Amino acid sequence: MLIAYEDDIIEWSKEQANLLRSGNLSAIDIEHIAEEIEDVGKSEQRELANRMVVLMTHLLKWHFQPARQGSSWERTIKEQRNSILRRLKNTPSLKKSLTDEEWLADIWLDARLAAEKETQIDFDKFPNELMWKIDTILTDSWLPNTD
Repeated sequence: MLIAYEDDIIEWSKEQANLLRSGNLSAIDIEHIAEEIEDVGKSEQRELANRMVVLMTHLLKWHFQPARQGSSWERTIKEQRNSILRRLKNTPSLKKSLTDEEWLADIWLDARLAAEKETQIDFDKFPNELMWKIDTILTDSWLPNTD
């Protein structure tokens, strides 16, 4: 008896992989496999978005709270950049997101909201439009107020 997707996704995925490897294509759960494959791409996009939000939040904090700048923020900025650049190298199609104005606007909004929460600076003090170019944001040693 086959394992139902809804009952145990982990065991279901192992079973489906075995069915595919054995060539038993008539038994596979095509609809759920297709959904899972799509979810892999969505997961990568979410991961990129989350890392961009963290990076932009820290850049906002760096810019708007110069007296609080420190090595911890600098490490976070460097770590996020490195992770983002690795993701873009390993999954080149993610680069499209970096030119998608709607996607960037959502990321910027999330970064502004996070920065407000972390700094207690009023949300409206952060510009509505992205303050820096993506290439600049991802430049290894760049920090706001250093250009």
